[in-house]
Amino acid sequence: MGISALTPPTKAEDMIETVLEFPDNRLLIDLCGEFDRNLAQVEHQMGVHILRRGNRLAVIGDKGAREQAAAVLRSLYARLESGRGVQAGDIDGAMRMGRPVLSPEGEQIELFTSGMELRTRKKPIEPRTEAQKAYVANLFQNELGFGIGPAGTGKTYLAVAVGVTMFISGAVEKIILSRPAVEAGERLGFLPGDMKEKVDPYMQPLYDALNDFLPAKQVQKLLEEKRIEIAPLAFMRGRTLSNAFVVLDEAQNATTMQMKMFLTRLGQGSRMVITGDRTQVDLPRGVPSGLQDAERILNGVKGVTFNYFTSKDVVRHPLVARVIEAYEADEAKQG
Repeated sequence: MGISALTPPTKAEDMIETVLEFPDNRLLIDLCGEFDRNLAQVEHQMGVHILRRGNRLAVIGDKGAREQAAAVLRSLYARLESGRGVQAGDIDGAMRMGRPVLSPEGEQIELFTSGMELRTRKKPIEPRTEAQKAYVANLFQNELGFGIGPAGTGKTYLAVAVGVTMFISGAVEKIILSRPAVEAGERLGFLPGDMKEKVDPYMQPLYDALNDFLPAKQVQKLLEEKRIEIAPLAFMRGRTLSNAFVVLDEAQNATTMQMKMFLTRLGQGSRMVITGDRTQVDLPRGVPSGLQDAERILNGVKGVTFNYFTSKDVVRHPLVARVIEAYEADEAKQG
């Protein structure tokens, strides 16, 4: 990769500075970001201080934090060398990957060497954590996959991205996106308009994901042609979904009967993805979640995969991960 690590001599056992040398000054500028904001993000979240000296970066801090920060900087530089950009989310994802991973020969394995990228019409999408990479791989390899974990971990976003990728490549003929029309702890009352206008507020997150991957005019055309369908779970009854990429979002709010109904819609040439968060069930008290039942019943069934996410996989604002961790800690105390 062309990066050398220089460790200046020091009398202290735990050296306070690690110096990284980056041969391509243009890429180093991109690594640092405008007004060094990328470096500031690493400094703030990893508890180190970074000094820029020509084509070198000096990382100052205690040994553990310094090694992690150096690994992150090396990995982000490798990402730039491969022709990919570096955004705030990429930096946050790299920092949450943990300590550097070593090969059997003791060489560092970079965080961004998987080459796993989803090609959509608007932008390439790349899973940022190991759990996300495994999830995407399973969605391509298996006919039925579950993505279970907290909000913000990319479960639905990546599922829709895989669906769009397969649709563009011709692997499937249509995309079907569904979710239960269950209110999140509120009662919205009567909603005006026709059926589409009534259910669209519940479906908006799915529209948002689609519009990230396809031009708005193309989304509208595909919706009119019914090559993309976005509908409440109740609308799936009696259908056979063939040659389609099917996503059920917010599956924790499906009842056991609804889940069984949906799973048995799978037709020839189709892929189905079920996503949900077991901690955000909005069903009436006493009504069991179909997601939890499916997880128990289908565990070990051939062709069915389960991928689990944690707060370390959150790709929204870093504060979201800390909020989730705080709630998990509180639940552990209560339990």
